[in-house]
Amino acid sequence: MMNMISAVRSLLLVLAVSYLAGCGGGSSSSPSPTVSTALSSDNINLIFVVTPDLVNNTPGDINPDTANLTSQGLQRSLMMATYLKQQLLGEKNASRIYALQPMSHLQTAHNYPDMAAIEYIQQFAMLNQVSLTGVGGYNSPLYTANSFPLNTSYADPTLGGQALPFQGLEFDKKSGNNAALVGGLIHYNIPGFYVFSAPWKTVSDLMATVNAQYGNSMTLPVAYAGANQIYAITIKPSPSVVAKLVTYDSNLNPPASYPVLPGPLAVAACPSLNSTPALFGIQAPGVVNGAIIPQKINTNQTMYLIRHAEAHPWSGWDDGNYVAAGQWRALALPAALKGKISPSMVYSIDPAQVYPGASIAAGNSNYSYVRPSLTVAPYAIANSLPYYLVSDINIFDTNSPYDTSQFFFFGGQFSNTTILLAWEHNHFPPIITELLSNYFPTGKVLPGDVPKVPAWPGSDYDTIWTVKLDAQGNLTVDNALCEGIDSTKLPVTAPLF
Repeated sequence: MMNMISAVRSLLLVLAVSYLAGCGGGSSSSPSPTVSTALSSDNINLIFVVTPDLVNNTPGDINPDTANLTSQGLQRSLMMATYLKQQLLGEKNASRIYALQPMSHLQTAHNYPDMAAIEYIQQFAMLNQVSLTGVGGYNSPLYTANSFPLNTSYADPTLGGQALPFQGLEFDKKSGNNAALVGGLIHYNIPGFYVFSAPWKTVSDLMATVNAQYGNSMTLPVAYAGANQIYAITIKPSPSVVAKLVTYDSNLNPPASYPVLPGPLAVAACPSLNSTPALFGIQAPGVVNGAIIPQKINTNQTMYLIRHAEAHPWSGWDDGNYVAAGQWRALALPAALKGKISPSMVYSIDPAQVYPGASIAAGNSNYSYVRPSLTVAPYAIANSLPYYLVSDINIFDTNSPYDTSQFFFFGGQFSNTTILLAWEHNHFPPIITELLSNYFPTGKVLPGDVPKVPAWPGSDYDTIWTVKLDAQGNLTVDNALCEGIDSTKLPVTAPLF
């Protein structure tokens, strides 16, 4: 992983970013009039989508208890995606999408991460396309899919103000990382559509930073104007650089109900003894001589483990996000799981973590690992559940199975809880193997008596693993449940709203 980061740093020596000093700017309570014409692809277009948080929101879009989107807020994001694609981009492809780092903006006394920014822009990402390599890596043939990377990762403080290709937005401007990021886009003078998804405070600071670069020549809005307002600073490239603020009003009026998919999904059967994957069940300590119930193990706990939505249309193809087929699964998850599980909270991995995916034409192979958290987000929204991110565990570190097992199953924090966890599927077997090792100590149990944890098939996006700890700490693990959605029959394009 460090070698990959080093490679990115080397690339960044060519793509060094200029830091933009200053954050002041002209402002007015009467910003530019709204327009309806699409932006020109000949310009550098910085498009600012203002997402709701607890301070600035349109009534009904944000849940005050969970600091997450409501069904109405999710509806608006789905409708907003179509508006952005058609009215601002003129059906052209996005150049980059940047979103708030959720853990940079913790809200309420429970410190809920601000997931709204990446949730809000995900549907738009699915309306765009990206071409990546698959097997063979850089210089291999490219495969184009309906998906787009979301840049939401943390800045690297060792780079001295240079912005990483997968860097996202911090809620606060104090570090200067946001200014460095947007400054780089202006400095390299490459026309295109650069979309930013963040709360009003972050957007306001970003626009002021850009305005300062152009002598405060633009009249900026001074206050939040509602969820339907979209701002774009369009910059004509050199030599005659001119920056102009344009404002769009989407005039959206989303319903308060959860979104209804435009068509039914094909049903898949849950595992059986003769299926792939095959049905399995594990008990611990069971009746194995020498097996124990480990100290500090949680009690009365249930965890449902699900994989992220569909993400690999071609072997090795990976942009850190899921593909459009996965958007159908994610949005269908509340209905698919109704009556099957009843979690009291939702967990996933921090989407700001960096994932070594496939290569694009420019050579970038690292992306923000957003797909597990976005897969389970609609379920959390529909059921108004607390949604937490695990940011202290590096999922791609060799110690992550141990760290994850210790975090979720030991110490009593999650005793008497029921959790829905979205993760990376290849990590589930090592996590459960690590958990089982505490029940079957080496040297006290014959190796052949230790239960074997099956692999999670690469083609399986549907199965649910259920992990239960009873009142004494006895463990059971099985895969009897599933979401019941047939991956092979999902549409390759995103649902439209």
